Amino acid sequence: MNKATCIMVQGTMSGAGKSLLCAALCRIFAQDGYRVAPFKSQNMALNSFVTRDGLEMGRAQVVQAQAAGMEPDVRMNPILLKPSSDTGSQVIVNGEVRGQMPAAAYFKMKRSLIPDILAAYNSLAEEVDIIVIEGAGSPAEINLKADDIVNMGLAKLVDAPVLLAGDIDRGGVYASFLGTWMTFTDAERRLLTGYIVNRFRGDASLLGPAHEYMLDHTGIPVLGTIPYIRDLNIPEEDMAGFSWGHTDCGGKKAGTLDIAVVMLRHVSNYTDFAPLAVEPDVRLRPVRRAEEWGDPDVVMLPGSKSVVPDLDDLRRSGLADNILGHAERGKWIFGICGGLQILGRAILDPHGIESAAPEVPGLGLMDLRSTFAADKTLVRVARAETPLGVPSGGYEIHHGLTDHGPSALPLFLRADRAYPSEAERICGYVSGRRWATYLHGVFDDDAFRRAWLDHVRADIGLAPQGRQLATYDLEKALDRLADIVREHSDMETIYQSMGLK
Repeated sequence: MNKATCIMVQGTMSGAGKSLLCAALCRIFAQDGYRVAPFKSQNMALNSFVTRDGLEMGRAQVVQAQAAGMEPDVRMNPILLKPSSDTGSQVIVNGEVRGQMPAAAYFKMKRSLIPDILAAYNSLAEEVDIIVIEGAGSPAEINLKADDIVNMGLAKLVDAPVLLAGDIDRGGVYASFLGTWMTFTDAERRLLTGYIVNRFRGDASLLGPAHEYMLDHTGIPVLGTIPYIRDLNIPEEDMAGFSWGHTDCGGKKAGTLDIAVVMLRHVSNYTDFAPLAVEPDVRLRPVRRAEEWGDPDVVMLPGSKSVVPDLDDLRRSGLADNILGHAERGKWIFGICGGLQILGRAILDPHGIESAAPEVPGLGLMDLRSTFAADKTLVRVARAETPLGVPSGGYEIHHGLTDHGPSALPLFLRADRAYPSEAERICGYVSGRRWATYLHGVFDDDAFRRAWLDHVRADIGLAPQGRQLATYDLEKALDRLADIVREHSDMETIYQSMGLK
């Protein structure tokens, strides 16, 4: 069997658009008849996903896998770092937790993970024609180059041609290209195939002199000028690509639901709420400070990598008082994962996973008690029963095991396979207008999302829409992305760099 060829996308900075460019290339190559797989050796993100075999991987490679027409596979992201503080992360290798490490300890041991990286890569390379590799951060971070396993360090290991992407919308893109090139060794420069100017607004012909300058001074051409794409609705890897939300807390529009998402400091899987942003009768906005509260119809509490510290933050910032006042007025609250735990009466931590305190009081808005377990719950839920009689689905990633009292009705139930006991099916609860579930991705289902929105509308005196107004269609979005990138890139040269065509 022939081994796959590859192409790598690196960026001049975090948020340069690497993840979406890789997704576009995965879809383009798949459209052109190639078997494609995405790959990112080391991902640092709180947006993660559970594979069919119960392993954890970065969300960006899941989207790229869908673009490639592949089932997400943990080999596509052998190392996942989930930050739990400013200086430490949970380290996940091949989908399983390896431990909690401060940054200094991880830097000392990360080169020992090269065999895991290469084993995952080589295994994928035996099954596909092309591997689309995503870098991380910037390859010009000189302090990290000696032990790099995700940018040029990986490119040299697998002999990958490299596209360097920069975000022109932020300014200084050509200086960033040039500065990055200057940090490269001769061997690294030989791998650099071309530059990609991303998120451009205007007449691309005006960039000609800059592109000539880059070719003259580095010998490397600009191979693409990708326009700024609005309303793409493809989940981004992390908060750098945060694409929804109104910043103002006033000016509510008649007939529109105002939904406030409390953006916890360690928020995870904030993309759970992105499908709501496509609905024309929803104003979705992030709330980080008490001054941004406004008068929401619904408050959403997202997942968190560090639930107890985030709960402390809510109390210190005054946002906990806002949430409690919202509940006292009988208004809607929806918690997901860590948000579910925060809404409960107490969080118990007998193993000291997040806190030295064995028990921390929650907000007390639902009759739930969550206990952090040593092992994570990692479950794909293809189908779940919901309180509305309209099924949904998603996936669960959490340490907490939750017990409920009589007022918290277990109305979210896993229904995709048999479980030894009825209690093991429970994945969410309802207490009047306070709903909570462990299901990430529960709003991805168009029918459930509309049913829930109409349920809330009717409850607060707004007419239900009675029909689906929007589709959270990732396939169409990926096709649109691929079409735009194909049109505005020199795909012939990109193919040639891989030894194809």
